[in-house]
Amino acid sequence: MTEIGLPSGIRACLFDLDGVLTPTALVHAAAWKETFDALLRTIEGPDFQPFDATADYDAYVDGRPRADGVRTFLATRGIELPEGEENDPPELNTVQGVGNRKNVLVLEKIREDGVDPYPGSVRYLEAVRGAGLRTAVVSSSANCKDVLVSAGIEQLVDVRIDGVVARERGLRGKPKPDTYLEAAHDLGFGPDACAVFEDALVGMDAGRAGRFGCVVGVDRVGQAEELRRHGADVVVKDLADLLEPHR
Repeated sequence: MTEIGLPSGIRACLFDLDGVLTPTALVHAAAWKETFDALLRTIEGPDFQPFDATADYDAYVDGRPRADGVRTFLATRGIELPEGEENDPPELNTVQGVGNRKNVLVLEKIREDGVDPYPGSVRYLEAVRGAGLRTAVVSSSANCKDVLVSAGIEQLVDVRIDGVVARERGLRGKPKPDTYLEAAHDLGFGPDACAVFEDALVGMDAGRAGRFGCVVGVDRVGQAEELRRHGADVVVKDLADLLEPHR
């Protein structure tokens, strides 16, 4: 299956959303920074150390379910908040409230600016489907469907396993492989017949843990070596690079 850059035994492609199909990882990172900086300023005062929208986002938040991202990052600052309830108002300083605060900001940014998919990702999705492979999107985001619709690519995806579905089915989030394995199952394939496409390090960990047939790292921010260390079989800067005969 050299025309799409994958081993011959691959029958399905499982794509992360933010940073792989759409540039919404940047939107999420900006929303997390605004949320965490306001919280840290309240807790630590004006001399707080700001959230780094690149290093902190990549290490502690990217790819994780929202509440896990809150807990993981705040733990690095020695901060522990009450868990709260899923429907906590966004102004409440609980794990769930902080996560909901960030979600409000993301939705505002998406509504105001819309979402354009990466052109290379659209080309690759179309090529994959043209080659007869099934497709799924696997995202920790509860806003996944809205983003797919806004980006105009919902029709290119056969199965969606996102934050909403994961909660309904009791699936553990990345770096556990559960959501990717569920997508493979819904498509009717074992993991060895599926390729995972990820830009997040925890997504790489999930692909490795699930023993998928191929794990493709998408390097949008200059972390190619980290992606390889976390299990990527191949790393590209854009999915369209897989279509090149001499990449």
